[in-house]
Amino acid sequence: MTQIKGITVILMDKVKDGTDGFGKLLFKEKPIEIQNVLVSPTSTDDVTNELNLTGKKAIYDLAIPKGDTHDWINKKVQFFGKTWRTIGVPLEGIEDMIPLDWNKKVTVEYYG
Repeated sequence: MTQIKGITVILMDKVKDGTDGFGKLLFKEKPIEIQNVLVSPTSTDDVTNELNLTGKKAIYDLAIPKGDTHDWINKKVQFFGKTWRTIGVPLEGIEDMIPLDWNKKVTVEYYG
């Protein structure tokens, strides 16, 4: 029997990097490897709905592994040799109620 296995994606997280001359916090991006992420094309209905609601074209849905505590809201993600940006808030299910290894879903658009 073949087991479902995801790929490694790079989540670009923001970390504090000091303050500027006016006391405002400065941030830099830190790449974090997230293993076992499932990537699937977004359904045509979801692409249309997201485009109508937000003006953003959803391309892929990412299934995030259970136990992941990273912030996925409005973040850059790298996979397939390209950079993507997450859209909206990740949908999350109850870990104990879901039989496989993933319990969050986030949608991404092409970023460049």
